Parts: sequence; structure tokens; C-alpha cells
Amino acid sequence: MQQTLSKYIPAQAVAPVFELIKSFGVHLMVVNERVTRHGDYRRMPDGTHQITVNATLNSYRFLITLIHEIAHLVAFKKYGRAIKPHGKEWKHTFQQLMLPFIRPEIFPSKLLPLIAKHFKNPKASSDTDALLSIALKQFDPENNKYYIFEIPAGDNFRIYNGKIFKKGNKRVKRYECIEQATGKVYLFQPNAEVEPIS
Repeated sequence: MQQTLSKYIPAQAVAPVFELIKSFGVHLMVVNERVTRHGDYRRMPDGTHQITVNATLNSYRFLITLIHEIAHLVAFKKYGRAIKPHGKEWKHTFQQLMLPFIRPEIFPSKLLPLIAKHFKNPKASSDTDALLSIALKQFDPENNKYYIFEIPAGDNFRIYNGKIFKKGNKRVKRYECIEQATGKVYLFQPNAEVEPIS
């Protein structure tokens, strides 16, 4: 297991993460990319705990995602299954579990202030924290995707399912974009990854 972990998370995080997995009896599965989520926690019918994380994540995002999912398991064990999935109990648990990892031996120094700020009040997904998401993306392998905010207004782009949109104006935080096939308006986070169409 430690050997597998070392392929996906920073070296200094391997031993403490392995201890968490062992102590909570986690069955970790690294899976092919799912566009809609980075990771997932499930309590299986036999009572075991299964966590899946996308293999395509860079090591820093993989670590944050894995701790996020372990926090679901720990919060459910501690507070019962009636709690909100991303409520205050989960947030507190996630903060406590993540704290030992927020240090320069694990994360690059330019990420540390953004991670520390994010963990004052962690969101349901690191993707909804635009600044952190953009900072983490620089450690991804090269691809042909851009963020919505990088695309000029009026330009067309394609999303993961092939649908084509035209970028419109910014509303408070998100962008109004028109789906070309239906004329419907959708709101996109500024850090949504899309493929520009020239």
C-alpha cells in the first residue's frame, strides 16, 4: 500500500496517510478519471469503508482529495450518519486531519498560504475555491484545456460532455454562458476547465 501511495502523493505524506488508512480500515481504490468528482467515500454493505480517488490528479490535489474523503468516514463514525455531508462536523474533522500535512516538506511554499486560507473554512470541493484550484492546476500535466475566465467574452467553448457554449458576462462570481444547441443560459465557475473552439 505504501508503495502505491508513493506514486500518487508527496513522499513526506506517505507514512502518515498510510497510518490513517490502516487505523480507519480504508479500502482505497485509485480509479480512472471521473469528470464530475475527484473522489468518493462509501460505507459498503459489509461495513467496510471504500474510498476512490481519480488517478489523474496531481500529487497535491490527490492528497487533499484523499484526506477530504477520509474526513467523511471519520465524521460519520464520530457524529453518526445524520450529519450533513459537508456540514460543520465534516469541516472540523477535515481541518483536524489536514493540519499535520500543511507544511513545507509536503506542499510547495507558494501553495501553503492558499491551502492555509482554504482550511479556515473548507468547501465541499477544492474546485469551488477558485484561487486554490488555479494554483493547484499549475502542477497538472499539460492539456488543451483553459479556465472559463481565460476565454474572451463571446468566444465558444466545449465542455467534457461535448456540449458547446458561448461565453457571456460575469455575474458577481460566475459567468453566464449560452448553450448553443438550446439557447439556455448556464452559470459557470471562473475556474471551470473547458476547451476553446477557435
